[in-house]
Amino acid sequence: MEQIGGDMITVFDEGQRRHDPQFFLSSGARAPCPEQPARIDALKEGVEKAGGPVVKPDDHGLLPIAAVHPERYLTFLKGIHARWQKIQGASPEVIPNIHPASRTDGYPKSAVGQAGFHMTDTSCPIGAETWGSAYVSAQTALQAAKLVLDGEPSAYALCRPPGHHAFADLAGGFCYLNNSAIAAEAMTRAGRRVAILDVDLHHGNGTQGIFYGRGDVLTVSLHAHPERFYPFFWGYAEERGTGAGDGANLNLPLKRGTGDEGFLAALDQGLKAVREFRADTLLLALGLDAFEGDPFAGLAVSTHGFAAIGRAVAAEGLPTLIVQEGGYLCPQLGDNLAAVLGAWPVADGDGTR
Repeated sequence: MEQIGGDMITVFDEGQRRHDPQFFLSSGARAPCPEQPARIDALKEGVEKAGGPVVKPDDHGLLPIAAVHPERYLTFLKGIHARWQKIQGASPEVIPNIHPASRTDGYPKSAVGQAGFHMTDTSCPIGAETWGSAYVSAQTALQAAKLVLDGEPSAYALCRPPGHHAFADLAGGFCYLNNSAIAAEAMTRAGRRVAILDVDLHHGNGTQGIFYGRGDVLTVSLHAHPERFYPFFWGYAEERGTGAGDGANLNLPLKRGTGDEGFLAALDQGLKAVREFRADTLLLALGLDAFEGDPFAGLAVSTHGFAAIGRAVAAEGLPTLIVQEGGYLCPQLGDNLAAVLGAWPVADGDGTR
């Protein structure tokens, strides 16, 4: 396979393959879950094409995850599948069928009730291997964050399952632990001023929710307009943050079918916000599902467009952690990843760039 890029370090753990959700509901119809283990193989092809070493993450434990997700939620994720299987006639995977009216409603002891409390929708089924894969996915992001903290100019975290739809105590949209938020929090606690730039087809609602009341982390999201697209209830331009976070959240919703020109114009606005925030570290929450051939068919960014996205982000010259979010099976998935990763400059023999 031809190498097109530099020598950015990729972090990946094979344990991410074990989570294998069987279906989700789309417009009320049962359909195969598109967040499949096979995504890993396509993304690894992109890594190989871009070049650079692949390393396995260390286990950084639960503490950095618990800095974002409360104990009650982590206890739920770790134990809910075993509890669910004790219910007579229960489905093989945990899928909610009831939800509270608000987050201030009572917290039940029932497994069915807790599933409804902690799962926003039916596209985050929990199987026997979900917790283990989500855990190592979060460790992958933490290890890549450590590389950046230790002086790497950039690093790529091949995270699966993804994370940006997971709120502090809510799974949703194929996401269980918010890898980007966990990594950003770790870097913030290490003294960095972090901006999260989310370029997924879908709004990073969980990431926004986690930092919405804080001013020490900037959250920027480019995505298909939610008025007729998942996640529907979040991602509008008027959502700017609250309290200490007022002005530290920027949403740039795009018309369905927006291609390279419109996406890159919005990216310019997002990067301007990053500069104005005076971030010293950038976290690129990379969704490749904005691609024109992605199965979700919401936006129309080309492979050349992804290369331009990478060049624009790399040109900021900030230490950059890239965390994989969406991007689903299509023939060009690996090429699109390689196009982004290949935008970062190659190190010289002495390690400079």
